[in-house]
Amino acid sequence: MHLTEEVVLTQTKAWVRSFIIDLNICPFAQREVERGSVRFVVVRSKMTEVALEELMAEISWLDQHPETETTLVIFPTLFNDFMSYLDFVDDAEQLMFDQGCEGVYQLATFHPKYCFAGAQESDVTNYTNRSPYPMLHILRESSLDKAIEFYGDTSGIPDRNIELMETTGQAALAQLMHQCMAQLKD
Repeated sequence: MHLTEEVVLTQTKAWVRSFIIDLNICPFAQREVERGSVRFVVVRSKMTEVALEELMAEISWLDQHPETETTLVIFPTLFNDFMSYLDFVDDAEQLMFDQGCEGVYQLATFHPKYCFAGAQESDVTNYTNRSPYPMLHILRESSLDKAIEFYGDTSGIPDRNIELMETTGQAALAQLMHQCMAQLKD
């Protein structure tokens, strides 16, 4: 199947709805999705330098559009290898620091082969950060502060998500991801 922008966006939005929101991985996501304040951007470049430029262009776009809360920047044709993706994340964070974004924006990271440091690749808890495609989630730090103030103590969210992944199990999580990826397939 050809990965058109429509396919990538539909699969990613299905993942956000059925995984991030329905499993309540992020307790702040549903409100923003329902408000229509989440932007989805597909970057088709196969070059890391261009991907970094696109990231900074999206940050500039967010600066000019305060009504948009957050952006998922999706890379369907880049970073198939998780380690090269992590190198890109390091470069992206350094570029953001160099461009004065520290304290304004931060990144959350997602990848189909996400593996936490010290974890085995097969560890079910990796699913908390596994996604249909490599992507960066650009978050406004001021909005995070407000959400945390509203939500209260957020320190238990990672432990709750780990427990949820373990309770749900590898097979069910893999099936959920498969269902997201089956969107728009013939």
